[in-house]
Amino acid sequence: MPCTVIVGGFFGDEGKGKIVAYLAKKDKADVAVRGGVGPNAGHTITFHGKEHKTRMLPSALVSNQTRLMIGPGVLINVNVLLEEIKNFNTKDRTFVDPQCGIIDSTHIHEDASDSNLQRIGTTRTGTGPANADRALRKGFLARDSVELSEYLQDIPRIVNSSIDRDETVLVEGTQGTFLSLYHGTYPFVTSKDVTASAICSDVGIGPKKVSEVLVVFKAYVTRVGSGPLEGELEKEETTSKGWTEFGSVTGRLRRASPFNFELAKRSIMLNSATQVALTKLDIVFPSDAGKTAFNKLSSDAKRFVNNIEKEIGKKVAVIGTGQELDDIIDRR
Repeated sequence: MPCTVIVGGFFGDEGKGKIVAYLAKKDKADVAVRGGVGPNAGHTITFHGKEHKTRMLPSALVSNQTRLMIGPGVLINVNVLLEEIKNFNTKDRTFVDPQCGIIDSTHIHEDASDSNLQRIGTTRTGTGPANADRALRKGFLARDSVELSEYLQDIPRIVNSSIDRDETVLVEGTQGTFLSLYHGTYPFVTSKDVTASAICSDVGIGPKKVSEVLVVFKAYVTRVGSGPLEGELEKEETTSKGWTEFGSVTGRLRRASPFNFELAKRSIMLNSATQVALTKLDIVFPSDAGKTAFNKLSSDAKRFVNNIEKEIGKKVAVIGTGQELDDIIDRR
């Protein structure tokens, strides 16, 4: 059963997009299906020197043979999705489940004007209010949208059939484990669960259909918005380390802290991880930028990776060493 679920291990921004895109091209994925919340999560992929940003389409869009799907648990901003389909020329291989919830202008307005949501530090993309309406059973669905009618398909049926045919399926999560509504730093969380089991539910597959769960960690921890961050560095120290980043959706400065082993171990537990990906090793160890073989890494970088494996009890199977898609050490 060649189905791999990819989820974030910290607070989002771990580089899931790069990992999904790499796996899609390397393994010639037949299907990539997105779970998670909606357009409040942005994924960035750099391919042949060009940066691609996506908020609705799966990051596997750089693999031309991969069918791109959005599961019924995902919220859709119709304008954002249609713009991405146009920009990336994916009209003939994009499919949306009729049960996807729709974000409208009232949701976006509420997200931007609600004082409690401002305190939490939401992305102001309307996802929280839209999920609230869905829970109250008064939201609109993709099946109600004329603009999406040509893209509508039964995504759970397609994905399960693909797995049964031994096709390669990537299930792409959004956000990060500790932004989960249930397992995160409540109330500074997103509006639903985003761990591996929830992502499977979003796309309509049961646990026995999953062969691998790949949890993505960054070589340091970042989070956007409010909420606790153990070991948080001052802005000056973040800058001096070269860890300064900005959110791909909000443009807000990301707060940063060193790699957190206790959070990583809990994330492994919550997601039933079978493998780990580690991104931005080159930011912590600049001399290792662009390397594609583990034995070519510096002794400090090797020691760092080996220590992570020892502490969390899982193999670091994929290592990102740069922005470009193929700046990867593949140890699977």
